[in-house]
Amino acid sequence: MQIPHLSSSLCKGLLFFSLLTLASPWPVPVATGTDLPTTPKAETAMAQTRPKIQQELQAKGFAVGQPIFVRIFKIPGILELWMNKGRGFELFKAYKVCNYSGFPGPKISEGDWQAPEGFYSVSAEQLNPNSGYHLAFDIGYPNAFDVAKRRTGNLIMVHGNCKSVGCFAMTDRRIEEIYLLAHEALAQGQERFDVHIFPFPLTQRNLKKFAASPWIKFWESLEPGYSAFEMSKQVPQIAVQNGEYVVTSRVPKLAMRNSFEQDRSN
Repeated sequence: MQIPHLSSSLCKGLLFFSLLTLASPWPVPVATGTDLPTTPKAETAMAQTRPKIQQELQAKGFAVGQPIFVRIFKIPGILELWMNKGRGFELFKAYKVCNYSGFPGPKISEGDWQAPEGFYSVSAEQLNPNSGYHLAFDIGYPNAFDVAKRRTGNLIMVHGNCKSVGCFAMTDRRIEEIYLLAHEALAQGQERFDVHIFPFPLTQRNLKKFAASPWIKFWESLEPGYSAFEMSKQVPQIAVQNGEYVVTSRVPKLAMRNSFEQDRSN
């Protein structure tokens, strides 16, 4: 069952809440060049979150500002946040997704109430510190693959408030941590961070288990990107060629202003 108007209005409210609500006290955030959008609300939330997250990071050998990578699995409903100390990505934390829309399988059209699957990326301009759903970032749907397949819809977010129509909703506390680490990674020079979304871990056992699904060919096309990261713990470069995903490199070049090599002797 499709309700295009409802789906569109709810997801667009994530990005344009301040434009639609004249009573909003914060200006519309704008990112220019390497600037990051921000609001007093977001700054307060990040400041309150920072002490706790810094303790957790330090206990695991990480630091605020290191490059991040996000993986989302619809089954079992987990958002993984990986961080790079300089020698490859290591898992910092797995967050329970509070709510997401639809079922395993890709998003096809605006209003289908379905959350996407595939390979996406987030730049500074996609952060939304003024979201009506607390804090949010746009995953970048539709990407080149989605466009080639003529899939429609936009403004698909990872956000707070635990309510979703096509988006991935976290609790406010969880999105505050995720948003802070994303914001600081971008602020420290990571040009964009990747967000890989899968129906479930794409192991051969799981692919065999779901072999009867109408989406099995699509999931098999995602498997090389999944496996490339699993084997190397480096986020692979993935291109779209002739309308299909292709892993072009297992070790992408990260544009960074700072090196986050850690002294193992400390």
